[in-house]
Formats: sequence, structure tokens, C-alpha cells
Amino acid sequence: MSDLNHIRNFAIVAHIDHGKSTLADRILELTGAVPKKRMREQMLDTMDLERERGITIKAVAVRIPYIADDGVEYQLNLIDTPGHVDFSYEVSRALAACEGAVLLVDAAQGPQAQTLANLYMALEQDLAIIPALNKIDLPAARPEEIKKEVVNLIGGSEDEVSMVSAKDGRGVIEVINRIIREVPPPKGEPDEPFRAMIFDSHFDTYKGVVVYVRVVDGIIRVGDHIEMMATGRKFEVNEIGVLNPWPMKIEELSAGEVGFIIATIRDVKDAKVGDTVCLAGKSHEVDPLPGYREPKQMVFASFYPVQPEDYERLTDALEKLNLNDWSFTYQKESSAALGFGYRLGFLGVLHMEIIQERLEREYEFELVVTVPTVRYEIAFTDGHVEHIESPAQFPDRTRIDEIREPICNCTIVTPKEYIGAVMELSHKHRAVDQGMEYIGTERVMLKYRIPLMELIIDFNDRLKGCTRGYGSLDYEHVGYEATHLVKVDILVHGEPVDALTFLSDSESAQKKGRDMVVKLRSTIPRHLFDVPIQAAIGGRVVARETIKALRKDVTAKCYGGDITRKRKLLEQQKKGKQKMKQVGSVSIPQEAFLAALRIREEE
Repeated sequence: MSDLNHIRNFAIVAHIDHGKSTLADRILELTGAVPKKRMREQMLDTMDLERERGITIKAVAVRIPYIADDGVEYQLNLIDTPGHVDFSYEVSRALAACEGAVLLVDAAQGPQAQTLANLYMALEQDLAIIPALNKIDLPAARPEEIKKEVVNLIGGSEDEVSMVSAKDGRGVIEVINRIIREVPPPKGEPDEPFRAMIFDSHFDTYKGVVVYVRVVDGIIRVGDHIEMMATGRKFEVNEIGVLNPWPMKIEELSAGEVGFIIATIRDVKDAKVGDTVCLAGKSHEVDPLPGYREPKQMVFASFYPVQPEDYERLTDALEKLNLNDWSFTYQKESSAALGFGYRLGFLGVLHMEIIQERLEREYEFELVVTVPTVRYEIAFTDGHVEHIESPAQFPDRTRIDEIREPICNCTIVTPKEYIGAVMELSHKHRAVDQGMEYIGTERVMLKYRIPLMELIIDFNDRLKGCTRGYGSLDYEHVGYEATHLVKVDILVHGEPVDALTFLSDSESAQKKGRDMVVKLRSTIPRHLFDVPIQAAIGGRVVARETIKALRKDVTAKCYGGDITRKRKLLEQQKKGKQKMKQVGSVSIPQEAFLAALRIREEE
């Protein structure tokens, strides 16, 4: 059992690419937790995707023994958290396992949107905040200006902002000593009934589910039986350990400590992030820890294999991925144009990109992925409410009383010279102004209320474009609001193509339908008969293009004679084309679907 006064649990919060993983590397190296010969970049990021994108996807907790200036050995528990808005709930649970946080800010870029979001989350948990400026070794660094901006955000004095270069190790030891001095030791009672919070979990092929916990009260040992308070499921503990940063078995975890538990858990859905763990049969003696909620899927898209015979392989791949990441959902779906596939729900667009990339890389799939949509709330005339996640589920308009779409509070941080461009972009995406305030003298924070559907496709890319890469975005889902939504059907040769049907706000629906049919006209090959392509809203055709028929020159062999001979051949051709038009089917190639999806992404 460790002395609580010698334990420090902390996290590093930062915007993407501000050096969080690099600072974690230097802490591991300079404390001697990892020998230099075993050191590598992004030590705590184990997935190839995390390394390539420079982001943290899965949280991980590492125990670092460190002898401080006073000669006392402290147990530092660094909880490395994701930084992206898609994983904000996971970040909140990881922060709930800490007593302090290092607020890391790029000395060249200054506080960004997600810096602010994670800072406010840490303040809500009442954590001790240690501000630090990173990348002070860069020529573009502006430490004196950025110091002022940080102090404006969190208060205090400029002397309290540490100067760090995570790359070469400057100032890192000072930050470690500040963590020991300023982060309070954990509170907890080792003699109380066992209670712990799950802040992450993953599936191991050989051991089952590995559950990462912060023990709040009591002690857990190998052989104990535990209970998940959200589900009531009970399991026997087979192994207890910590990461340093490699797994190391220990005999017990006590109040204030962070580590992992391996029990007889075979499904990661039984170890939900934020859930409270207690001893089996003791759930009536302890209160569940606050803050737990089920994962909320916000973005939906359909995945179809390009080769129909890969459908069974796709099923197996999704089952295996879901073992490690239960926060995405999937259900079977079929399309007349694309065959059999799955409708998946994700926490956000980055989450979708990660799952798609893992399927394509690890399982070697060629996939057609539809444009992401959101979950709409439909109030029917008979009083009941339903949620729909795809255009195919859209009910008849006469039965609908009101349509509601998800709304987000959006924060954009940008240099002041790009304010006009950001405002223009936001208003094009149906944003409503919520206020503006300056951060320092050169940058401004803009707040908007904006539909989630407008954010998920390419809003962030366009923001980066109009601010030359200096703008940053953070958003939070806050509820549903009424909207005027219509279903746009795309008909090819008179038949609706379900894979091309989409939902749009009524103001821009006609333009989007027109763009779609123009694009399809150039990508669907010509047939031996005219092929009309139409966009229809509620049975009313709002746009039409026609692919003209291929025409064989049947009069080529006529070298003279009466004109009636040529007319007779042309009449026979005309009758044949009319008959073919009645019974012929239109072949829509894969390229047409991909081109149509791209045109919707470019809007």
C-alpha cells in the first residue's frame, strides 16, 4: 500500500500538435522510467495511426517513480489523454482520475480552441493547473506575448508560466518538481469498501479485456470478485498491474493509485468508460461515481465493400474492431446500387476516419463510404418522436409535424486579420453569432451556434484554408432545434437510386440536386437509349439532365437509291430504341457514386 501523500496523479492537456506526446516522452526519459536505449518517439502511442497523424486516440496511464529534491520517492501517475473533440467524454473521465493538469501551449501559436475546451474541462474537475509554454526553441516562438495570453485565460502572474522545450528537455525537470509541489495528493480511504472508476479499456486476444482504473477508496487484490455498477455484471480478478510503461504485475491497487485490472471479462461493452467498479455484492454500500454516461454516436455513414464477395470479411472485421472500440455501432444495410453493407455510427468525423482507415489498412478492404450524416429528431403528427440516421428512413412528409437537427456551440480561435473570412464562412454554414472576445492583442475567439451537419463534412478544412492554417475549431453538442429539412431523391431512368438520395435544408436543396445531376451526367456512360437523370423533392422534379443515346449509323451501307430506303432503316432503328428504352436497364459504374459523393463534400 502506497502512502497517499507521495502519489501525484496528473494529465497533460493541449491542442493537437502542441507537443503533448513529446513532453510525455521527455518526462519518461528524464525521470529514468525508460532507458535511453529503449526510448522512441511517442512512447505512449502504440497504434500506427497515432504515430502517423501525431494524435492520441487511446488513453493510457503510466506509473513513474521519481526521487524529488527533498530525497523522497514519489509515485507519479501520468494519464495520457486523447486531445480531439470527438473524444471529449473520454478526456473528461481521464481528467476525473487526476488531481492536476499541465496546460501545455505552443509558444508560437498560443492557446487554441481545444486548449480552451480542455482547460475548462480541467477547471470543472477542480484540478490544479500548471501552465507551460512549449517549443520555446523555435525561431517563431513568441514567449512573452503568449505568456500574457495564458495569464489572461487562467489568472495568476507570468512568473508562474513554465518555459519548456519538450524536444531538447529544457525546463521539463522544473515542471516535474512543480507537479510534486502544486498538485495535491489524492484523497481516498484505504479502509473503506473498494470503489474505482474506469477511464479506459481495451481487448487483449490472450487475456480478455484490460480495464484501466483509478482507485478512489479501498483495496483490490487478485482473486477478488468485482461488480460493474452500470450493468451489474460480476467478474473474478485474475491479474492486477501498472504500466511503467510496460505492463508489470503487482499484488494490489489501493486508494489513490492508478493501474489496470484483468478479470474474466470477455466483452469490452462490460467495461464502460466512466463506470464505477466495486466488490461483488457491495454495490449497496457504495455510491457510484458521478459523470458516467453511455457513448453518444453523432455521425453516421454507410460502408460498402467494392467487391460484393468481401461482405462476409467486412462482417468479421467489424466484429473484431468492435471488441476494442465499443463506442461505434454497426447494423446491416442493403442498397439496390451498392449491394450489402453496414450503417455505422461514430462519435465524430475523426472517429469515422480512424475506423475507415483501420479497415482499409489492417483488413485490406476497398470501401465505398457514403457522405456522413447526423441523427435527426422527427416529431410526427400523432405525437410520437423518432430518430433517423439515413435518408432511407425519412418518413412521408404528410406524417411529419416537426423536424429537429442537432445543434452545437462552436468556438473558433483565429488571428484578428482573418475575422472577416471566418464570419463569411460561418454564415454560409447557417451559423448564428454568439459573441466575440479578444485573446491578447493579436487573436480573437468567435462563438457560434451552428448545425452539426454543417460542421462534419469539411468545415474545419475550409476554416484552415481561409485562415492560412492559423484558425482552430472546437464544438460541443447542446441539443436539437427545429429546421426545414427535405429529402432529395435522385432518379436515373425513372428509378430512384437510394445510395444517392440525401437530406438537405430547404434553401439549398435545389442547388445541391442540380449539382448532383450535372455531375452524374458526366460520369454515367452513354447507353443505346436516352437516359434521363432527375432530382426530385417530394415528387416534384427540380433538376434534370439527359444522357443522349449512342447512335449507330445504319445508313452507312446505302450508296444510292431512293431516300425512302434510308428512312426505312432509320424508322426500324427508332422502334428498336423505343423498345430497348422500355425494357433496358441503366448500368451505373462505381466511379459515378464516388464522383457524386465528392460533389457533396465540395459544396
